[in-house]
Amino acid sequence: MTNKYLAVAAAMAAVAALASCTKSADAPAPQAGGGSARATCDPRMDAAFERWERAGFSGSIAVTTGGRVDCLAAYGSADDAARTPNTTDTVFSIGSVTKAVTAATVLGLVDDGRLRLDDRAGDLLPGRLTGPVAEVTVRQLLLHTGGLKGSHGEDHEPLGREAALKAISRLEVAFRPGNGYAYSNAGYTLLALIIEKVSGTTYREHTASKTLRLPGGRVAGGFWDGKPAPAGPRATGYLEGGRTGERGDFAGPHWALEGNGSLAMTAGDLAAWARALFTAKVVSAESVKVISKPGHDLGDGRAETPGWVAFDASVYGKPFLASSGGGGQVGHDAVVLWIPEDRRAIAITSNKPKMSAEDLLKKVGPALIAGRPLPTPRAPKAPDPGSAAAVGKYELRSGGSFDVRSARGGITVSATGTDALTALFPPKPEPKAGTGKEPGGSAGATAADFRANERRVRDLLDGKSREGRTERAALESDFGPLRGFELGATLFHGGDIRTYVTLTTRTRTITGWYSLDAVGGIAAAEVPTKPLSLALVPAGQDRYRPDDPAGTGPGVSVTFRAGRMSVTGPRGTTVAARAD
Repeated sequence: MTNKYLAVAAAMAAVAALASCTKSADAPAPQAGGGSARATCDPRMDAAFERWERAGFSGSIAVTTGGRVDCLAAYGSADDAARTPNTTDTVFSIGSVTKAVTAATVLGLVDDGRLRLDDRAGDLLPGRLTGPVAEVTVRQLLLHTGGLKGSHGEDHEPLGREAALKAISRLEVAFRPGNGYAYSNAGYTLLALIIEKVSGTTYREHTASKTLRLPGGRVAGGFWDGKPAPAGPRATGYLEGGRTGERGDFAGPHWALEGNGSLAMTAGDLAAWARALFTAKVVSAESVKVISKPGHDLGDGRAETPGWVAFDASVYGKPFLASSGGGGQVGHDAVVLWIPEDRRAIAITSNKPKMSAEDLLKKVGPALIAGRPLPTPRAPKAPDPGSAAAVGKYELRSGGSFDVRSARGGITVSATGTDALTALFPPKPEPKAGTGKEPGGSAGATAADFRANERRVRDLLDGKSREGRTERAALESDFGPLRGFELGATLFHGGDIRTYVTLTTRTRTITGWYSLDAVGGIAAAEVPTKPLSLALVPAGQDRYRPDDPAGTGPGVSVTFRAGRMSVTGPRGTTVAARAD
């Protein structure tokens, strides 16, 4: 389950201003079961969100202040085929926000005196957990400072409890525990295994009966796959290319995701749970302080806390905490925020890739903070009657190519080969001095982040680590002996910083991509992968721009003239000639 903290950082500008949308200070707190598409939301804000809905946002929004509703609304489609709209009852996978729940469960057991934060994992699972991971403490697992490197299993592949323990026991530790930072899904699955051992019941039973129970007895959500499941209809997740994501019918066993990405909720329940957590209705006031206190310093006013990231007042004027998840195989995105000063909870969920929950927050936030009207997406120009003539294949002298196809309202361009990928998805510009972020770039990832991923991918495929040698062996088993590889474009896509690669064997070339964590472990990958495509809409005579209302995609324009296709970006223009 992909780490989305980079994406959260860029979206948080919306936090302070969402309070301005309050419709009624005396409105009831959000509850499941209402069923209306727009339960309550300021009409002006609702009108703006309807414009963003038409531009591609599909999901739900819940904002509460002091337990009262500011906005509880739903937009877009829960299922295109069935023509079912999202409502305030629609359930979404919350992905890595599950870690916030797992962390709260651990701290609840600390409250009960059943474990301590400085207990070693190996002591809590004697004889079952071996290897260097056994030396890591509970606190280090909560803060991702244990140094665990790599994955213990693929998200939706069957993985039993004992198999998960063995896989985690085999993981390397990249640095002395406590002396670095490496985000780890496996670390939170290990915490789930510890919860089972210490609680004397299953992770799922204990989580549902203790941690997810809200004041009044209602349970906030459940598990996307398996039981106990959340009540309510589910949103279908949509992946790139229109494919549907995992629907929640995976039979399991579920230990690849347990503890790190397996939960699902409505947006209203997620906001209600966050409020319950930070007002000491889930864990003790002392444990709330542990969650809220900045732990490992991440830089730029951010710090890791158990299950959350804490942002100080230097970032957007007020301290707040955030947790987010998505970018996996379900096709959902979720973010939840808590602003202690205002006792405000914000939860956004989405189920389509064109505009994720975080993309929407990033776009509307600055205007809300400044007190200006909400920005709305620019409408594309009318389709060029001559656009059909642009359809076809265009080749570069270097061997790369573009495949142009007609699409509703515009065209879709697919890129094959390193030069074509780099032209259509150019490398990110350097960040502005003193900001730590690139201007207008995607989701808070910097040029330095992109270069670091490229370096790690090169080292991986050169076989410089145990994981790299394992990956090369797997590639050669699938495709035959590797003669070489070449790095292509690096971009932020689907919640990951992806570096595309072209692998060469004796008989063919294979395109794939890798997203690696800070210590070189594979966080996500797809080999082989389909050619990466970009949807474009008319922007003038013979010219097209990305269909990207949130402004998170590549800054390019495409022009067709005299049998040539020109792709212009921040580093110049690449020209391809028509091949057919």
